[in-house]
Amino acid sequence: MKNDPEAGPARRASDRGRHGRLSRERVLAAALDLVDREGLSALSMRRLGSELGVEAMALYRYASSKDALLDGLVEALYLELEDRLATASPGSAAPAEGLGAAGPQWRAELHRIARITYDVCFAHRQVVPLIATRMMAVPLARRPAAVLRDHERVLALLRGAGLDEERSAAVFQAYTAWVLGYVSVELRAMVDNPDEPDPAFRLGLHRMPPQELPTLRAIAPALAVRGGPEGLALGVDAVVDRFVGAS
Repeated sequence: MKNDPEAGPARRASDRGRHGRLSRERVLAAALDLVDREGLSALSMRRLGSELGVEAMALYRYASSKDALLDGLVEALYLELEDRLATASPGSAAPAEGLGAAGPQWRAELHRIARITYDVCFAHRQVVPLIATRMMAVPLARRPAAVLRDHERVLALLRGAGLDEERSAAVFQAYTAWVLGYVSVELRAMVDNPDEPDPAFRLGLHRMPPQELPTLRAIAPALAVRGGPEGLALGVDAVVDRFVGAS
């Protein structure tokens, strides 16, 4: 049995959990649920195995390392995005009137993708930081298939709108940066003491030296107000108008 790939501990560990045999989809769904509930710091092979009712070693059949599991969380988020895009009617996630409501179909679809991305990220806010950190670590061709399909979806819309390769790439980069950057800003921690009714103490402004940070202290209450889907849509329109005009 020397060098037998079936002889390793990951192969001997049973992958039949408390709810039946595992699959990659079940493993990723359980990981996503755990992170949603308790944050990324709670995720480990041992803890996830406990959640599924199997030994930790059984999970290596579905995610070969902790990094692979983190990539799987990004994959699960984009798979949910894909499912929502497929099941939501074209007008179900349209921006407010006057924000991308008029114009060609491809532009409306960019708005729909942005809005549903926003909704999915808010549903799984603990996973959002991984979109940046894992994509910095994983080359384009090695990204999860669901992520690549998202890239393809947006680029195909732009090419179908008549943009050449260079402008399609430029709009894609700006659009992606805006949508993911906007979500990250919306999700940042702002409240210092949620039980404090006074806005200044709620934000912890007393912790900021007034001599060093007068402008930040003055504007912090406005920064704490989320822009919501309307702000997201305004930015999408600004990106598209910058490259292709308001047609």
